[in-house]
Amino acid sequence: MASKMKGLAMLGFDTIGWIEKDIPKVGPTDALCKPLAISPCTSDVHTVWEHAIGERHDLILGHEASAEVVEVGNLVKDFKPGDKVIIPAITPDWEAVESQAGFSMHSGGMLNGWKFSNSKDGTFAEYFHVNQADGNLAHLPESISPVDAVMLSDMVPTGFHGADNAEVAYGDTVVVIGIGPVGLMAVAGSVLRGAGRVYAVGSRAKCQEVAQGYGATDLINYRNGDIVEQIMEAQHGKPVDKVIIAGGGVETFEQACKIIKPGGIISNINYLGTGDYIKIPRVEWGLGMGHIRIIGGLMPGGRKNMERLARVIEYGRLDVKPLLTHHYSKLEDLEQALLQMKDKTPDLIKPVVSLI
Repeated sequence: MASKMKGLAMLGFDTIGWIEKDIPKVGPTDALCKPLAISPCTSDVHTVWEHAIGERHDLILGHEASAEVVEVGNLVKDFKPGDKVIIPAITPDWEAVESQAGFSMHSGGMLNGWKFSNSKDGTFAEYFHVNQADGNLAHLPESISPVDAVMLSDMVPTGFHGADNAEVAYGDTVVVIGIGPVGLMAVAGSVLRGAGRVYAVGSRAKCQEVAQGYGATDLINYRNGDIVEQIMEAQHGKPVDKVIIAGGGVETFEQACKIIKPGGIISNINYLGTGDYIKIPRVEWGLGMGHIRIIGGLMPGGRKNMERLARVIEYGRLDVKPLLTHHYSKLEDLEQALLQMKDKTPDLIKPVVSLI
């Protein structure tokens, strides 16, 4: 195997390009993988063009991939070269005290379970490194294609985490604000958890169509007027049980507070790339005493969550193919696919690059 590889990197603020780097070395518990399919994410856009996590130089981007194992460390027990695997976007350090407390995504500090394209090179390369392979890889079931499996890296777990944190229950009325791929998975996750009426808030016709396919009962287009007014009119003035925020900016929390019931839950899974503060309206939040919970959560990482969600696809509870609107076939196509995520063309939900 060669000693060098190429990858698509953030060269600095607002700039991406192809670079050459050494192929990563594996430690005793780690794995080296080569991608079978890769997909860019809006998070990559936030990182490069919104400067959301600060300066990064020559950092290979990407955190969504399915892959083949190339090499493993001598202490890895459950994976070997040639295995096809699902790679979670979040790869925690499992011995960290935060992981032991149930917050593995924050192992070693706030958001530090997110390593790919944050604190280490990501998946947009010929090879990439995975720490603690036995805890952070999952075997890819034969019935799931590597292309579909890419959605298990981030889109499915993040969207479902929004529904989990909202504690969606049978018959709940749920509003999902933002119906990009993550929001669409929040719609699907809410329906699987038993939601009754589900409002999907978004403006693009393609996303609205797919949202209905996943079980949204009502479509709200913010271009047609204030979403609070539209939802409250549809509700005849009655507030909703749960709100999942999967898009928008810091101002979205104010809208959520204006439609949620006392005792309701606002669950944020949106990567807030800009803005210094979130505005919470005092009166609508019940003067601070409305028992309205606001929770923001990075998706769980690791093997168990990947295996759990893979079964949802494997046994026909979820079809992720409607998310995959644009298909490419070469590593070099990643640059075009990432720029497509940045520009958000009307017919786009997710691009995917298949290397098999």
